[in-house]
Amino acid sequence: MKKTILAAAAIAAIGAASATAQVVEQPSFFDNISIGLDGGVTTPLSHHAFFGSMRGVAGMHIAKQITPTFGVGAEGYFGVNTSSWGGPHSRTAFDNSYVGAYGTVDLFNLFGGYPCKVRPFTIEAQAGAGWGHDYFSKKDDGEYYNYFATKAGLNFLFNVSQHVTIALKPSVTWNMGGDYAHSSAAYDVNKATFNLMAGVSYRFGDGFKCVRPYDQAEVDGLNAQVNELRAAVAATSAAADAAALENAALAAKLQQALNRKPEVIKEVTNQYNSVRFVFFRVGSSKITADQMPNVEMIADYMVNHPDSKVVIKGYASPEGNYDFNVKLAQSRAEAVKNQLVSKYKISSSRITAEGEGIGKMFEEPSWNRVSICTLEAK
Repeated sequence: MKKTILAAAAIAAIGAASATAQVVEQPSFFDNISIGLDGGVTTPLSHHAFFGSMRGVAGMHIAKQITPTFGVGAEGYFGVNTSSWGGPHSRTAFDNSYVGAYGTVDLFNLFGGYPCKVRPFTIEAQAGAGWGHDYFSKKDDGEYYNYFATKAGLNFLFNVSQHVTIALKPSVTWNMGGDYAHSSAAYDVNKATFNLMAGVSYRFGDGFKCVRPYDQAEVDGLNAQVNELRAAVAATSAAADAAALENAALAAKLQQALNRKPEVIKEVTNQYNSVRFVFFRVGSSKITADQMPNVEMIADYMVNHPDSKVVIKGYASPEGNYDFNVKLAQSRAEAVKNQLVSKYKISSSRITAEGEGIGKMFEEPSWNRVSICTLEAK
């Protein structure tokens, strides 16, 4: 008896160690509980054993799988009264009964490891102990025969689905309390029965799920990657915000340009009398000698017409840098104004000088390097 308990404890310890070796997510308490029905035959291991003294047996069990390797449960079964065994006979429908608790070890998971899913076929080793009862009189006064019993066997499990299992269960049950004449406990073949049972059970829950273990170094590395990604997202968001602001500014300038009233140089009959052109060399705002007669014509007109004014608009051709050309157009208008003021003593209040940027009046690009002077007389 002591050896049996020690062996069962060793098997349970091995099963628990095997289960913990796997990284398995622990399910809830009510997962992996199974309930089932069992039926088969039982016969003594001596004295007309097997077919001569065989009778039917039926029962049920409830079990809980603690780990993929180790489980516990409780069972009970009744032997049918056939009056086939010698000695006193039962006065009920049953010859004997057994109720006990047991532990199981999944040998495939123990030695092969848990594959993170239910195996189609596996073998369990089972060991347990409980209360046995014979339904016939022990003495003439009607006292019934009760005894302590132990049980060991194998369960051949066919898992037809995630939840349904069909099992073949050969086992041996020992009467540890002796017989009519003796009360000493012993693993005696004369006080043992062989049971061959088949059963079907339903398991609740989704079984055991494997999870991947992470060490602290790996966790720290993943956290660092997450922080880098967050920083990248923040930088991208800031760039997107800056681009949105730039787009808004460009949209505002575009709307301002669309709202600006277009200016058209009207063609008039006396155009040659009211408009003069001062042309410039590429990239320059200096008035060359060949263009000075045009400036002098403007000055003579304004001297002869004291109430007249002039509007000077400077332009640049499209070649080169845009920002530079904008400044160059303004400089060309100012160059003509400065000549009228400094050389011909025309009052600056009568002169308006404006830079108009890139000129598009002439199809020939170089002709747009010009200041267009429009005289206005009252």
